[in-house]
Amino acid sequence: MKKADGDADVARRLLARLRDVMAGGGSVQERLDKVVRAIADSLRAEVCSCYVMRAGEVLELFATYGLRQTAVHNTRLRTGEGLVGEVAAHGRPVALADAWSHPSFAYRPETGEELYHSFMGVPIIRGSRVSGVLVVQNREERGYSQVEVETLETVTMVLAELLATAQVVSREELLPADGIALLPLRLEGIALSPGVGLGMAVLHEPQVRVGRLVAEDPEMELDRLRAALHSLRGQLDAMLAIDEMGGEFQDVLEAYRMFAEDAGWVNRISDAVHSGLTAEAAVQKVHDDTRVRMQQVSDPYIRERLHDLEDLANRLLTHLVGETGRPALRDMPEDAILVCRTLGPTELLDYDRTHIRGVILEEGSHTMHAVIVARAMNIPVVAQVKDVFSIVENWDPLIVDGDHGQVFIRPSEDVRDTFEQSLQARKRKLAQYAAVRDLPACSKDGVNVSLMLNAGLLIDLPHLHDTGAAGIGLYRTELPFMARPSLPDVGAQIALYGRILDQANGKPVVFRTLDVGSDKVLPYWHGQPEDNPAMGWRSIRITLDRPAILRHQLRALIASATGRDLRIMFPMVAEVDELVAAKRILALELNRCERRGEPLPDMVKVGTMLEVPALLWQLPALLREVDFISIGSNDLMQFLFATDRGNPRMSERYDTLSPAMLKVLRDLARACDAAQVPVSVCGEMAGRPLEALALIALGFRSLSMSASGIGPVKTMLRSADVAGVRAYLDPMLDQPRHSLRNALRSFACDHGIALG
Repeated sequence: MKKADGDADVARRLLARLRDVMAGGGSVQERLDKVVRAIADSLRAEVCSCYVMRAGEVLELFATYGLRQTAVHNTRLRTGEGLVGEVAAHGRPVALADAWSHPSFAYRPETGEELYHSFMGVPIIRGSRVSGVLVVQNREERGYSQVEVETLETVTMVLAELLATAQVVSREELLPADGIALLPLRLEGIALSPGVGLGMAVLHEPQVRVGRLVAEDPEMELDRLRAALHSLRGQLDAMLAIDEMGGEFQDVLEAYRMFAEDAGWVNRISDAVHSGLTAEAAVQKVHDDTRVRMQQVSDPYIRERLHDLEDLANRLLTHLVGETGRPALRDMPEDAILVCRTLGPTELLDYDRTHIRGVILEEGSHTMHAVIVARAMNIPVVAQVKDVFSIVENWDPLIVDGDHGQVFIRPSEDVRDTFEQSLQARKRKLAQYAAVRDLPACSKDGVNVSLMLNAGLLIDLPHLHDTGAAGIGLYRTELPFMARPSLPDVGAQIALYGRILDQANGKPVVFRTLDVGSDKVLPYWHGQPEDNPAMGWRSIRITLDRPAILRHQLRALIASATGRDLRIMFPMVAEVDELVAAKRILALELNRCERRGEPLPDMVKVGTMLEVPALLWQLPALLREVDFISIGSNDLMQFLFATDRGNPRMSERYDTLSPAMLKVLRDLARACDAAQVPVSVCGEMAGRPLEALALIALGFRSLSMSASGIGPVKTMLRSADVAGVRAYLDPMLDQPRHSLRNALRSFACDHGIALG
């Protein structure tokens, strides 16, 4: 205990000396020289050197005590070169008793370091980026303790602030070349939420600026930390009590609550306070260390948790320094485009969403919680836009093209005019779609089509009313599973499914059972890597192999639908026997409910997704086992053409409107009609007017799509003569053509069919 107290005293005395140096006068160079001397004295080191990151990922020796002064500003190492470069590349400390024997050691004769054998290097981190490396060296082969490493890590917090405040390296030097001049600039990314947004940049900077780094009274800082944690947990509890965003976001907040209670996280912050840092500096230090380490991890789920940890750390800092630490929430234009390195699951909800016109992310993926929320709120999102946060300044004019994955920075007047016209045209179309919301989905020649909604979150449910959809043709039950830190129990599932049925208000809802695997990974399942996960252990294959999971989900669905109709659909069925096995499990749960005297749904209908081509040759047997079929056109097409739809080289190679695909769909529609089994299409093609026109002409009378597709498809249908389209399309299905897209579009234009 005495040794630990002594180590803490050394760290506190060193921080106090550095505070005096920073507060004193002199040039930046003079202060840096004093800093490295003070560190060497305190740690009994014969050398202390500070390397600073310059443009081009080059580390320059800026100050040293012990090495030759002529090497200052002359010795440079690339990131990854030598031990100093290794520390910078990985953002992790390196401590060696014999540095010369390490394979990464790089000898620089101009420094005179041949006299020194032991080496300890620690990254200087600010805002999760490595801005330099701090090194101590000794002549003898000395093993550095973990306490000494942690002391040096604490010191780098102060050093990072000095380097940033004094602008040792100007921001302009570190900008990419294209971003230096204030010229129009177009950047590419990936489109995660459709639409176009024009507005002014608001940099999402949740990192609260830490003013005081060195603590005067560690015990008082610990009290401040405890009070902030208590306040943070209270805020999360209050958010949990709000019903607005639905069960999935409560699951996310529950995960936050678990993080906030994590003893390891709190203990690391407390240890940093004991070393002499203020409470907020300790939070920032632990956060920066965690971020740099997690950026090295390839596992997508672990990297996704980084967003959660960032959000939590930023909220804790806000409680420590007050709401004034978040200026972006105060100063916000009415047409704001959020520019973010990343965005935590609840951070988007901190903003006035009526002012947000778009979101740009340096990171991001389709399954990112903030992206899911943005899609539900119809906010355009472009992600994976490299270095955008460094290039854009607050209040820069921006255009977000969420349809094509483009970002225009400081756009020229003609570019802005073009997008303004596009935006106005989009608004006029939305007004047209709103005008037909309550009109029947019926063609000019009397063909009625049921237009259904695809959903996966409770915040999708209001679109049932907004769009006039006939019901939910596909409810993806896996999204709540993906949002939780652990498998939801039966009670949680009953509550969720019951709310979905309540909000549907009597309209039909088709629940697809758990469809995970492939690109949809659950955080609490760690399966083996697969060469081709799209055709691997996924969907019904998982739940049949883990029948308890399926039984619990079916039990919850049955209980939630008491006194109502229940429609259950099984995904990724490849042979009829799999469907029979799933139905057998459903029967077990229905019998269990009946034996216990529990009320049952008024009616239970069972269907299957048809995504695997093998089912095409089992149709007679399949149609005897199902009450309905839903065609997943995305997977069906990729398996039919043996093409990876996620591969950019292949994504446009084959067309859903090819004769081969259309013939398969026509034959399916005819077989289902003959067997009097309802059939629908719920893939992406159902929500695009031209493809929907072909599907209706082929005989489909039920289509399920995203909310944004219902207005355009209904408008198209009400302007079409289906018999005429069928007469035109049928003869072309036997032609050896790559696609019928252009021909069908020309026909639609010639006959006044509105394609949007």
